[in-house]
Amino acid sequence: MRIAKIVSAAVAGVGLVVFAVLCLTGRIVWLRHSDLSGAIARASRYHVTIIRDTYGVPHVEGKTDADVAFGIGYAHSEDDFKTIQNVVMAVRGRLAESEGIKAAPGDYLVHLMRIWPTIRAGYRTDLPASFRAILQAYADGVNYYAALHPGEVKRDFQPVTGEDVAAGFMFKTPFFYGFETTLRRLMQKTGGKPPPEIGSNGVAVAPTRSADGATRLLINSHQPYTGPVAWYEVVLQSQQGWHMAGGLFPGAPFVLHGFNAHLGWANTVNNPDLVDIYRLKINPKNPNQYWLDGAWHNLTIEEAAIRVKIWGPIVWTAYRPVYFAAQGPVLKTDHGTFAVRYAGMGEVRQALEYYRLDKARNLDQWRAALAMEALPSINYIYADAKGNIGYVYNAEFPVRKPGINWRGYIDGTRSDLIWHHYLPFSKVPQIWNPESGFVFNSNNTPFVATAPEDDLKPADFPKWMGIQTNMTNRAWRALKNFGSDKSITAAAFRKFKFDLAYSRHSEFMADVAKLIKMPAHGNVDMLHAQDILRHWDRMTNIADRGTALAVLTIAPVMSAEWDHRRPVSLALSFERAIVNLKTHFGRLDPEWGQVNRIVRGNINLPIDGGPDTYRAVYGKLQKDGTLHAYDGDTLIIFVTWDKNGHVSAQSISPYGATESHPHSPHYNDQTRMFVAMKTKPVWFTNAELKGHIEAQYAPGQRHKP
Repeated sequence: MRIAKIVSAAVAGVGLVVFAVLCLTGRIVWLRHSDLSGAIARASRYHVTIIRDTYGVPHVEGKTDADVAFGIGYAHSEDDFKTIQNVVMAVRGRLAESEGIKAAPGDYLVHLMRIWPTIRAGYRTDLPASFRAILQAYADGVNYYAALHPGEVKRDFQPVTGEDVAAGFMFKTPFFYGFETTLRRLMQKTGGKPPPEIGSNGVAVAPTRSADGATRLLINSHQPYTGPVAWYEVVLQSQQGWHMAGGLFPGAPFVLHGFNAHLGWANTVNNPDLVDIYRLKINPKNPNQYWLDGAWHNLTIEEAAIRVKIWGPIVWTAYRPVYFAAQGPVLKTDHGTFAVRYAGMGEVRQALEYYRLDKARNLDQWRAALAMEALPSINYIYADAKGNIGYVYNAEFPVRKPGINWRGYIDGTRSDLIWHHYLPFSKVPQIWNPESGFVFNSNNTPFVATAPEDDLKPADFPKWMGIQTNMTNRAWRALKNFGSDKSITAAAFRKFKFDLAYSRHSEFMADVAKLIKMPAHGNVDMLHAQDILRHWDRMTNIADRGTALAVLTIAPVMSAEWDHRRPVSLALSFERAIVNLKTHFGRLDPEWGQVNRIVRGNINLPIDGGPDTYRAVYGKLQKDGTLHAYDGDTLIIFVTWDKNGHVSAQSISPYGATESHPHSPHYNDQTRMFVAMKTKPVWFTNAELKGHIEAQYAPGQRHKP
């Protein structure tokens, strides 16, 4: 699953083009102290116990699902209230009032996507009252923590509501499939293919392919190590049947992928064509009218009030018009006026679908939850205690008119090209219980998901669905490893996850081949560098002496393409890598572990892996020439249902359970194990948890972390 640059990409790439906030008319206001006076009284409604295991992972137990949701909100706030607070402010379109102008474009996007008009219209009509109570319970848990820790609360931060939680899902989910990329390409008038997906693996192996008759599931999403889309591990248990373990994001009460006693799933990001751009014909006499079906129509115009921090408590409120046409939000650019229509518009039930996935106890219930089609995208790799496995290339596929180039600009003068429905879930690409006994996805095409004889066929799906056809290095390696082993042991399953190689078929190695063939013109350093790459074994272990040169050269080129920044020349990047290595390491072939580091608090260690390997590690270049890991493998979970259907699991995170407390032992207590590619137990039941408890308390009670 790849959302690593979700809102930040939208902010930097889209908003700064469409929004120059301080040039607008506006007014100055003063932020006030927050009012959370009712939060403590509301907390008395809930009865929940938080148990911290020896790794600080919260096990939240309550009588009702609402009790558990309250406990999640409180426990996660203990560990990362700052991020949760920023997430809430961002989805309200108010992050700029505390973070300054850099956050203003994201606030504008909240208005452009009509998040709050949609929430106001559908929150009470489309979501059951019992479910709204769960969303509000989570909000109450966050508010209770805030009321008890007023020094951590931003000025003018109003109490979190259930609407905030629902709006968070609505705002984020379109970014999973690249909505922000489409907008940036439109605003910058850039063409080219969409960026390749660079994160997440999911694998399921059936009993028929396991050496011991077990069913195995790998949950291996790639996310940033910290921030608004960083994984937070939990175990949840209510007396109403909500018993899940897995990961959630700040601001989310539900396990987004994980497992229960009966079933589990892994998510990876997919990239179907789910956004359409309509070129509008604008009235030359009135720039706020567009031509549709033979007549001029007025654009709907709303005003976005964006509050931007100037200094201290002083905030400037700026005003920006937001336009809408029949197709959707409108962007006025220097090369035309365009309307955007995208999967997920007007949908408020995303959180409800996640909740129902969490509560499912069998395959039929789980598929019924997916059939809601409230989530606009995301691949699912499924496994369960009965030995079922499956892969769903899940998306809200617009039902489009055949014969139209839906990847280009669409004629905005025709209403018959405005789609209104999605394909039913039964028509979504999916594979269930293939003869081969395994399924996988690594952000690659759904037409390579298992053995060739069991794969989906492109001819069975219309072209207007826009299904991706790419392969990643990780997909090639999965096909080789899981696909060639007909009797997979627990040890082999684990070994394949931590694979460190680049496939000869990968785009990465295609770039290496280009580097080797590049004219050197007698440059001694370049000739030496080419010789290093020529003899490189395509591995990314810390002792390898060719990896640094390859990654430092190719990663910037890939990153510029993914972010739709100005292209970086492969030759220029090669030169920079050579200079970097000579300057900081005195040689062109230092050990990879000298360059590739993971740093957290007082820990600074070499780490295996690299971009687009199964042991995924993405690093930021530092002034000393090293790369510091910040993205890639995060929460990894190995789930096993033995031949009797009993579940067990192992997990690991790159840092630890807490983000906000550097002096806590759980700030980096998993890092050394993560580097060593080791895991810890997931104590799923109370019986398993016994003997591994560090603290047990009710929200608000004092305890030592």
